[in-house]
Amino acid sequence: MNFIPFNPAERVEISHGLLPHWQQTGRTYFITWRTADSIPVKLWKQWQAERDDWLFTHKASLAELRTLSAELQREYHNRFSRRWQDHLDECHGECLLRQSAIRSTIESALRHFDGQRYDLGDFVLMPNHVHVLVTLHADIDVEKTCFSWKRFSGGKINELLGRSGEFWQPESFDHIIRTAVSLRRIQQYIEENPAKARLCPGEFTWHRPDSWH
Repeated sequence: MNFIPFNPAERVEISHGLLPHWQQTGRTYFITWRTADSIPVKLWKQWQAERDDWLFTHKASLAELRTLSAELQREYHNRFSRRWQDHLDECHGECLLRQSAIRSTIESALRHFDGQRYDLGDFVLMPNHVHVLVTLHADIDVEKTCFSWKRFSGGKINELLGRSGEFWQPESFDHIIRTAVSLRRIQQYIEENPAKARLCPGEFTWHRPDSWH
C-alpha cells in the first residue's frame, strides 16, 4: 500500500453531518464505522451536547475545527474523539461482529475493489465497529467508498441474520493521515485495539498488508 499524506497546498473539500469530513483526492485515510447499537442513545446525546457546547464556547463549527490552535485541537480530540473510541471499546450492543461469518462478510466487502479503486492497509474488525487504513485512488470519493462497504456488508449480514433495517450507523469517522509518524501511531492503535477491549482470539479479525511504501 502506498502512503500518500495530506497535502496542505492542495484543495480540500469539507462537509459535515454529526462529524466533520475532509476530502482530498488520492490520500491515505483512517476510517471508523460502527454498528447501529454500538453506543447507547443516552451516551451519544450526552457526547454530542458536550461537543456542541465546546464548539460554541470556542466560536468554531465542525468545518472550522482545524483552523483552531494546535492546543485547542488536541483538547478537542482528547475530550471527544478519544472518548468516542473508548465508548466503542466498551462493547455496547449485541456485538455481532464476534461471529466469524459476519466478519468474513465485512472483509469480503473491504477487499472487493482493493487494487482497483483503493489500496487497503491495516484493518481490524471489532465486535461492534471497524477500523480501516486505506489509500484511495485518484477521484475516488471517501464517503461513497465507505457507504458502499456498509451497504454491501449490511445487506449480506441482514440476510445471514434473517433481519431487515439498518445494521450500521449512517455516518462514519474519516481522517486524512498527515505524517508517517501519525500513520505508525494509527497502525499501532489498530493492532492493539483487540487487547485494549480485552477480546479473545476468534472474536476479532486483524490484518496488516505485507509491505508499505
